Amino acid sequence: MSGSTHMERELTSQPDTWRSAAELAASGVPLPAAGRRVAVVGCGTSWFMAQSYAALREKAGLGLTDAFAASEALLGAGREYDAVVAVTRSGTTTEVLRLLRAVRGRIPTVTVLGAPGTPAEEVSDETVRLPFADELSVVQTRFATSALALMRAHLGEDLSAAFRAAEEALTVPVRQEWVDAEQFTFLGTGWTVGLAHEAALKMREASQSWTESYPAMEYRHGPIAVAAPGRVTWVLGPSPDGLEGEVARTGAQFVHHGQRDPLAELVLVQRVALERARARGLDPDAPRSLTRSVMLDDAS
Repeated sequence: MSGSTHMERELTSQPDTWRSAAELAASGVPLPAAGRRVAVVGCGTSWFMAQSYAALREKAGLGLTDAFAASEALLGAGREYDAVVAVTRSGTTTEVLRLLRAVRGRIPTVTVLGAPGTPAEEVSDETVRLPFADELSVVQTRFATSALALMRAHLGEDLSAAFRAAEEALTVPVRQEWVDAEQFTFLGTGWTVGLAHEAALKMREASQSWTESYPAMEYRHGPIAVAAPGRVTWVLGPSPDGLEGEVARTGAQFVHHGQRDPLAELVLVQRVALERARARGLDPDAPRSLTRSVMLDDAS
């Protein structure tokens, strides 16, 4: 890699930023303790990381955990949440700020953010700052994955293998058929469904690619109809029995690196998105119609 874009420099730093996030988690952060009923919210990439964290936390038996897009969060008193965790790189996203203001004084909040000193700090009860993972590129890479690494470490996971897998994902070849593919579908199960959604979003943002994403078991219920020669079906995490053969019969390429930590597999997808952008003459740091933070006119 040449290091010619912010996106490239940021995505290649991920093994180091993940280590920093895990060290921060070990030092003590105000994420919800076991047994608390938690809503996790975000927008775009941060929403997908919220989905992954919610699935991991609940599967670990640490308490009911739901993930919501910040604009659609159901946080009424009847749901009896003990805490809201907000994820935001910029700390300025309008929908997140509206939500934090709306629950202030009723539900304790903690915000995981990349840019300290931003408005989210003023309306959150507590914050977890990841300035080492903040970014210049519009297209998110290391902040999202570092936030999830922090949360995984806080749940008690040993991420040593994930660090090594991320380093490997930065060195394996990006195959030309991935750069040239007409279409990608990303699939996941459990906590990797959020990663699949994020993988598809990275492709759309960075390279204007036609991408879709689904829970892996839902793929047979209609979406597999899009699979064809010249297209790719990529599974992050465990692959359902028989799926590889079904995809092979469509002529599409099936990609599944089952032994690699799924978060590290997302790093490889980020690299593919970057190379597809380059092949199309696109600037991944300034994708069409996007800004680093979505800030709407808001009088609240």
